[in-house]
Amino acid sequence: MPTGLPQPAFVLIRPQMGENIGAAARGMWNFGLDRMRVTTPRDGWPNPKAVAMASGAGRLLDEAQLYETTADAVADCAYVYATTARPRGLTKPVLTPEAAMQDAARRIAQGQKVAVMFGPERAGMENEDIALANAIINVPVNPEFSSLNLAQCVLLTGYEWRRASAEIVHERMDGSADWATQVEVQKLAEHYEERMVEAGFFFPEDKAPSMKMNLRNLWSRMPLTRHDVQMLHGVMRQMVRWKERG
Repeated sequence: MPTGLPQPAFVLIRPQMGENIGAAARGMWNFGLDRMRVTTPRDGWPNPKAVAMASGAGRLLDEAQLYETTADAVADCAYVYATTARPRGLTKPVLTPEAAMQDAARRIAQGQKVAVMFGPERAGMENEDIALANAIINVPVNPEFSSLNLAQCVLLTGYEWRRASAEIVHERMDGSADWATQVEVQKLAEHYEERMVEAGFFFPEDKAPSMKMNLRNLWSRMPLTRHDVQMLHGVMRQMVRWKERG
């Protein structure tokens, strides 16, 4: 069973080599992290090479949660970080691993569920993955050689988590907010997108995909509570009713 210590989930997005998954598990357990989530590993699951490489951290692989999509893997989280060397034009806060894990520790102390996403080894995450994140973790490495191995990135982030969490008293703030999960924000984004399609907002047609992506990126940057989400659903429903009455 996973430990009861409050901590972020580490999400491996479409990992390729079993050895890297095993090394990531080992790096996580070095720093007391045992919430591993994996989406569609290339070489199937379970993976014997991952088990061999985990070397004492095999329990993390046994208890790892497997998901089909990135959205599914972070659906229950209120705040998500994406580790990437290339923001790729999506406007989001960009943090060092140190600052990101300090922020994560504060959020988890307030009762939020947090996840950190790590992309596949060869090309990293796609824009569709990064758009689901609230913030980006960017490691200040040599700009002429910025690629980090998956396990290295996990190890570095885990180390910063250990440093940050050792300095945090885990407690809930008085009147702490009931933060919206990713799936609730996703449903809100879909509601607005559907109504905006009906209103003809996404014009011209060839610009529609990028406009929709930017809109979803906007939602992911907003720290929304469940009350906020319910209110914004109500705002859109009332606007539609007002138009239909007119």
